[in-house]
Amino acid sequence: MLRNLRPVFNRMLLPPGRLLARVGVTPTMVTLVGAFGVVAASLVFYPRGELFIGSVAVTAFVLLDMLDGAVARAADRTTRWGAFLDSTLDRLSDAAILSSLVLWFFGGGDAPLLGYVTLFCLVSGFGISYIKARAEGLGANCDVGFAERTERLVILLVAVGLGGLGVPYVLSAGLWILAALSGITVVQRLIETRNRLTRPRRPAGDTGTV
Repeated sequence: MLRNLRPVFNRMLLPPGRLLARVGVTPTMVTLVGAFGVVAASLVFYPRGELFIGSVAVTAFVLLDMLDGAVARAADRTTRWGAFLDSTLDRLSDAAILSSLVLWFFGGGDAPLLGYVTLFCLVSGFGISYIKARAEGLGANCDVGFAERTERLVILLVAVGLGGLGVPYVLSAGLWILAALSGITVVQRLIETRNRLTRPRRPAGDTGTV
């Protein structure tokens, strides 16, 4: 859904990326600080029920983590290793956010149903990423689905943050919406991958013209 806005975000992030690159900050440094900041903020605030301040802290580190690509482009240091590291740490960051919320819901939050919904979001989120990675490893592009990582984070952090401020129903509604969209995205990517991997290949030299 937010894919069309990526060029706009990239242009907005380029000036601070150039500034960081100019003072010697590397893309890997930005990736590590952003990811570990998300993990630490999640584990510190969410299990204690400090949902609003936790969401503010997590959002700040998520935005910082988005700068790694801008720094890499500004310093002309885009590498496959950097892309791999960023993707791997993104998965760990997402797991930390959702796992910390699960601890709260099954603990002091006393909301086991939301805990199960959050667990589903955690598992389906990993499924979304794994399906894409596995499909691309087999040579099939699988860049489809309603809820990619950016959409999932926006829904989650807005819902949790507003829930922490006491806005009624927004937390449960946000988690149920996230669960539904994540489940749909898993199905979309499975179907897309099946179609691409089972589509008959044309013989070499066949242009398809009559």
